[in-house]
Amino acid sequence: MARTAIPGRLTKRAGWWVARLVERREETATACTLVLEVPDWPGHLPGQHVDLRLTAEDGYQAARSYSVSAPADGERIEVTVQRVPDGEVSPYLIEGLSVGDQIEVRGPVGGYFIWRMTEPAPVLLVGGGSGIAPLMAMIRARRAAGSRVPFRLIYSVRSERDIYFADELRRRVRDDQGLDVAYVYTREVPESSPARAHRIAVADLNTHGWPPQLEPTNFVCGPTGFVEAVSDILVALGHEPRRVKTERFGPTGA
Repeated sequence: MARTAIPGRLTKRAGWWVARLVERREETATACTLVLEVPDWPGHLPGQHVDLRLTAEDGYQAARSYSVSAPADGERIEVTVQRVPDGEVSPYLIEGLSVGDQIEVRGPVGGYFIWRMTEPAPVLLVGGGSGIAPLMAMIRARRAAGSRVPFRLIYSVRSERDIYFADELRRRVRDDQGLDVAYVYTREVPESSPARAHRIAVADLNTHGWPPQLEPTNFVCGPTGFVEAVSDILVALGHEPRRVKTERFGPTGA
């Protein structure tokens, strides 16, 4: 943020919890996962998000919304943060917040873009860049619950270096029965892939998605343009609009 945050001075206020950073995991060169311990956390559903708030020494505050990237785990939550150039909050979260520091958390927020483990319909997850975060919470929740609901993930990234949770996704494809993952590379394709760099298109959703006759639930998350393009394609392919759930974000994380 523009001013220096003083995490130690954060206090509990109405609607906000004081959380403590207990672990940091690097996902890519510009993104990391923050594991926060939140006393009295009420729990959350896969697909929900939280607000993180920083307070500067002079009282200036800045808050941003981040999807939770892991299912409920007692008093711990995980958020995966992409560094936004010239951003107020994300550079501090990635570079300035140290293990043991405190930050304010509000949430969980959202009741529409969530996957409930009682729903039997097959699931298609379509993520663009950091839009994988809430989708990863769903994948992890499925595994934790021992669910057999079939999942397919189509993940659009610039290059192989930009894949979040890369090792875990490889492991889950191997170990999580009923989970399939396909990648779309928009700038640089791995040498092992016969595909060409391209933006996600009808062929990708036709090949790696579910046919509309199966009435899958489709979750689409990423930048606004990406979400609109994917949603339009899914509806054009015959999916009911009510079965296409979307979550979009801008450069401020709003």
